[in-house]
This record gives sequence, structure tokens and C-alpha cells, in this order.
Amino acid sequence: MTERSLAPRRYATEQLERLRILLVEDDEGDAFLVRELLTEAGAPFDLTVATSLREARGLLTGVECVLLDLGLPDAEGIDGLRKLLSLAGTAAVCVLTGRSDEHLGVQAVAEGAQDYLVKGQVDGVLLIRSLRYAVERKRADENARRLREAELREAESARLERGLLPKPLKRDDFGLSVEPFYRSGRAMGLLGGDFYDVVQVGDDRLHVIVGDVCGHGVDEAALGVELRVAWRALVLAGVPEEQVLPSLEQVLMSERKAREVFATVASAVVDLPANRATVRVAGHPPPIVLSAGRAAPVAVRTGIVLGVRPTPTPATELEFDGHDWSLLMYTDGLIEGRTGVGEERLDVDGLCNLLHEPDARGLPLPELPGWLVSRADRDNGGPLADDVAMLLISRGGGR
Repeated sequence: MTERSLAPRRYATEQLERLRILLVEDDEGDAFLVRELLTEAGAPFDLTVATSLREARGLLTGVECVLLDLGLPDAEGIDGLRKLLSLAGTAAVCVLTGRSDEHLGVQAVAEGAQDYLVKGQVDGVLLIRSLRYAVERKRADENARRLREAELREAESARLERGLLPKPLKRDDFGLSVEPFYRSGRAMGLLGGDFYDVVQVGDDRLHVIVGDVCGHGVDEAALGVELRVAWRALVLAGVPEEQVLPSLEQVLMSERKAREVFATVASAVVDLPANRATVRVAGHPPPIVLSAGRAAPVAVRTGIVLGVRPTPTPATELEFDGHDWSLLMYTDGLIEGRTGVGEERLDVDGLCNLLHEPDARGLPLPELPGWLVSRADRDNGGPLADDVAMLLISRGGGR
């Protein structure tokens, strides 16, 4: 017959993290026994005792596991467990009670407790092991929840991005090409409210817009989608050009969640037969014209941003020289990166300088927007923080 040692079992303590435990127990004798059981197991732990749920409320910070008695002065039974679970945050919760009730144990676990332990039926090793398992289960649950939330945000962002990036609605008349570009901001992977759209009306007019809703996140992206769709609807409905942006501003002001939210836009209506454009800019960087080997910003009359003080956005008439030109419209995420010289920003002049570089001149037009972003990333010392949206509208040779 094999002899069995009566010495207290001990828990293997090598490389174990110290477990921070909060015991919510109003019986001093039971609290003393719990401490003795944990000490008996030999595992590293820090034990704090609260005699009521009210006292426990202020002791939860930094706690990894809570041991809860179901018979407290201010919290009884499952109702007490529910109250503690609402406060526990990322801490695991185990019930330690004198009630040997299987139905109650199942109910406690169903409510969110990681385990149900009965006083007098656990020794130190079983107790510390149960607590560690409970902590790991809670961590696994939290990781699964965060992963699911990230997947849902990613799916929602993908849907919003599709709404921000429409297919240009145009025909291939007049040898005109449109190269859109969009990249989400790389600061924490946040989605912003940059948007663009292109609509040809009739045989001779091409309407284009690039806009930016202030801020980052799902709300701003959703508002950007609403503004883009509203703009397309206004254009297709034949609303007079001078009334499109004021109408868009009304949509912004009615749909935004806070009065501080505003949007900047640059729009243009290209008269194809006349080879000219009417440009309107509301608090947005000016478009850049590439023509005759030069890149220069349009000398626009700038209006104020949409959503601050409704004011008509002035129009600027632009005459293209010849039939080989490009009009580059972009959001400020492209020009707000650093140039590598102190805190100096790229800005509009720096963007024109990039367009004058030999590498830019030699690129096919469809590759130019992506190249500009890559060069801005390099000078910035890393990916640009903000979203970048661009439209490159070209005619003939494009420059």
C-alpha cells in the first residue's frame, strides 16, 4: 500500500506572477481562513479584504481577481454578484460562499462569474489554481471581445471607405482622364472624413469635389459619406452651381453631432468645350495646375469653411493654357507632413516643388498621386498621420 503524505500540498511557484486578490467577505474568521489557505499553497499573492460592496468599490484598481461572498450586508446573493460584476471591469470574479447549491453555482457562472467555490470544500492549492485559471479565462474573454470589436470596426470602416470612394460618373469625351487616390490616416489606423467625387453632367461639364470633415473616426467618415452623396444628388438634380455648396452646408449643419464640426471643400466645374473651369474653395488648400512643364496653385478667392458661418463661397475662373493640362485637387493630409527640416511642413509650395522634380515629371500620370504620397511619407520620416484624398483630372498629355 502506497503511503500518502499528510503534509499540506504546495503550489509550484516557479516563474509565477504575484496575484492581486480582493476578498469581499464580512466574516473575519472566514477572511482569516482564506488568507491561511493561500499562504499554505505557497504561491505569491497580495490579498486585500473588503467587508462590504461599498468598501470594495474603492479597492478594485489593479486587482486581477475578486473573491466574493454572497452574504454581504449590502449585497445578497445573485443580486450582489451582478452589482460587483458591473464594477469589476477587467478583474475576474469568483464566488466563494458557504452555500453548496449547484443551481446557484450554475446561475452565478451564467451571470458572468468565472468560478463558484464552496467554503470548506477547497484547499489552498485548489483555491489558488482556481483563481489563476479564472484570471486567464477573463483575459481570454477580454482579448476575444477586443478582437471582435476590432473586426466590427474594420468592417464598418471598410463600408464607410467604399462610400467615401465612389466610381467617377463620367464618359470618355474630350480625352479627359480622372485618377482618384485615397489612403486612410496611419495614426492608430483611424478613418477620417476625407471624400471625393466626380460627375459629368450633359456632354460638356465635369463637376469634381474633394472635401475633408474635421476629425477622425466613424462619425466623421459617416458624415463625409453623407456630404459626398448629397453633393452628387445636388449636381445630378441640376441645382445651380452657386447654390450647391450652400446646400451642402445645410446638410452638414443638420447632420453633424456637434456644432464644432466643420468641413473644408474644393470644387470645380470644368467646361470641356471652352477649356476652362470655375473653382470654389471653402477653407481648403487650392488646386494645383500642371501645364507647360510647370506646377502652380490656382490663385483662388478662398471662402470660409462650411459649418461655421454660412457665407457664399466665391468663384474663381480658371483658363487653361492649351489642351495639355492637369488639375490636382487634394486634402490637407498630403501637405501637413514635415519636410525633414525641423518643424517645417510641406505645404502647397513644397507640393509644387515635388511636382517639379525630375522623377515626378517622368512618371505616368496614373502613378503620380501615389508617388506624391510616398515622397511626402519619406520626408515626414514615416507615414502621414492624416487621411489623404486626391483627384488628378488630366487632358491631353496632362502637363
